[in-house]
Amino acid sequence: MRKLLVAAFAASLSLAAAFGGALAQEAGKVGVVVKIGGIPWFNAMEAGIKEKGAALGIDAFMIGPTSADPALQVRAIEDLIAQGVKVIGVVPNDAKVLEPVLTKAKENGIIVITHESPGQKGADWNFELASANGFGEAHAELLAKKMGGKGKYAVFVGSLTVPLHNAWADAAIDYLKEKYPEMEVVGERYGVAEDADKSRSTALDLISANPDLKGFLAFGSQGPIGAGRAVEERRKVGEIFVLGPFSPGQGQKLIKSDAISGGFMWNPKQAGEVFVTLADKLMKGEKIKAGDEIEGLGKINPTGNDIIVDQLVTINKDTVDELAAMGL
Repeated sequence: MRKLLVAAFAASLSLAAAFGGALAQEAGKVGVVVKIGGIPWFNAMEAGIKEKGAALGIDAFMIGPTSADPALQVRAIEDLIAQGVKVIGVVPNDAKVLEPVLTKAKENGIIVITHESPGQKGADWNFELASANGFGEAHAELLAKKMGGKGKYAVFVGSLTVPLHNAWADAAIDYLKEKYPEMEVVGERYGVAEDADKSRSTALDLISANPDLKGFLAFGSQGPIGAGRAVEERRKVGEIFVLGPFSPGQGQKLIKSDAISGGFMWNPKQAGEVFVTLADKLMKGEKIKAGDEIEGLGKINPTGNDIIVDQLVTINKDTVDELAAMGL
């Protein structure tokens, strides 16, 4: 199965390489490699990339690997380097694994922009639409309110190597330890939240092993979906609370049934637009500095090569329909 997935992904890379080749040589080409293709979060990001690219007259496209495998991201970036693109954007699965290939891209004169990877080595710029502490603590406080400030909870992340997911988890766990000492995390954290099926099966196992489990804090868009399905399956709605970021269109039914209790997100379509906006500025040789007003980010105050703003969007019963209608 793994060989088939890799073969299919290789074919998709070949198609991406062929698409718009002549135009790209003239205008500059922007390729964005995300964690995994075919899920709502990155479908929305792709829409943002394409729409902003069309608006700015830039050939901008997204590559979504067939699984959340860092090796597939490395392969995709190598392919983009070979194509001679002007800008590579990445939402890393493993920041460390990508360092050598991102450095190679820069050595080849390619601009590198990352997202969800603060302090990424090998990147010219990294941008975030939510600060790590703000995002983690907002979810932690909401979980504490749902659980009444006490009880056991489990933490999911996209994988144990996704820097930002783990930074959110660190912030949330530290916040709960300090503010709600009667809340207890089960284990450390589980790297399953980029796969709804793995999130579901892990949640089912944790519910079986911990009859007094009261909550899931799931960072990664598929984590709340899988955990919510497990809670429904075990008929624990109202007893176990699931919090985390997810695509509203995918989780609409689950939040209305209370299988998911809520969460926060930023707009992935907006993130896609920001990739292209930054790429356009950098390809034109513009400098990015404190005080600049950048569409999609507002006024920025970079720290090192990180541009971090807080633009949290609340997901609950009152907002989910409107967010889903936006294609999120």
